[in-house]
Amino acid sequence: MADSGKSQSGKTNTSGGSLALPVVFVLFYYLLLLMRLDKYLCESTELSRANAKKCLHRGEVTCDGVVVTNSAFKVPAGCDVRLLGEPVMVRGLRYIMLNKPQNTLCSTVDEVYPSVLSLLAVPKACSLHIAGRLDADTTGLVLITDDGQWSHRLTSPAKACAKRYRVQLADPLGASSTELVAQFARGIALKGEASLTRPAVLDIVTPTEVLLTITEGKYHQVKRMFAAIGNKVVGLHREQVGEIALDPALGAGQWRYLTQDEVGLV
Repeated sequence: MADSGKSQSGKTNTSGGSLALPVVFVLFYYLLLLMRLDKYLCESTELSRANAKKCLHRGEVTCDGVVVTNSAFKVPAGCDVRLLGEPVMVRGLRYIMLNKPQNTLCSTVDEVYPSVLSLLAVPKACSLHIAGRLDADTTGLVLITDDGQWSHRLTSPAKACAKRYRVQLADPLGASSTELVAQFARGIALKGEASLTRPAVLDIVTPTEVLLTITEGKYHQVKRMFAAIGNKVVGLHREQVGEIALDPALGAGQWRYLTQDEVGLV
């Protein structure tokens, strides 16, 4: 009888091994994609990694009805994970619009003023970041997310995302509206900058109120643009970022999740 590992011609039969090898790699890759149970608990609750492991060791966590104490257990797709009998699920990506009030900071921690993240009643607010910052005294639209690629499309200078501001000025605009609009469209020479700003769109509402749309985010840019023409900004409110406009129903300090359509605008 011919040896089972060889064909009748005497050559080694490797077809079975060649089929098994890719299957092993697929299974290994699948396991790499699965999330550890302790990390799953951290992502779906307010637990730290250390406290998640304590819950596991106390037998407080079940997966599909079975108590699991191993923190390295890989959670399969569709698994019913429960903590003290209550189901827990990993959150999806979050997209939030906030109407920023004055005297708050676009930072992740409280400093002289509180962080805008302190206004959000959401789990794991510390894992969120701000897509495009505003000064402490500037109000209006702030977009907050945990989707790094989405926020990059908003904030990358190469994307030239438009941002519209409502600006209150200390002094009435003296020059003709036509000349001012043209001046902003050409670009403004800022103090300490070697080149002009990118072309901006200026819409004059009243002699002391304008709408300004810019596609870059230099330090204190709007304030410096009007300082360059001899005026002073006394009120600044961001109304729109890209195609996403601030919801008029949101009062100062209020927020809501973006709709799927709004998320898709970026």
